[in-house]
Amino acid sequence: MASITIRNLDDEVKIRLRIRAASHGRSMEEEARLILRDAVENEKGPENLATAIRDRFAPFGGVEFELPTRQPVAEPPHFE
Repeated sequence: MASITIRNLDDEVKIRLRIRAASHGRSMEEEARLILRDAVENEKGPENLATAIRDRFAPFGGVEFELPTRQPVAEPPHFE
């Protein structure tokens, strides 16, 4: 296990952490570990950009686009 030291922590933050830990029946150290673990575990974003865009705009309904018909690929030029 790794350990870290947090310097320059505001007194108010330390007091609130102590109160929060006591209300959960934990030490300040354990409370801080759980807060950090929850913060990094909940960071998982969407699988890819398309999924993120679809998820963002899904509540507004879909949009249907008329796709143009595909043309056959042109024959490449011959340089003889």
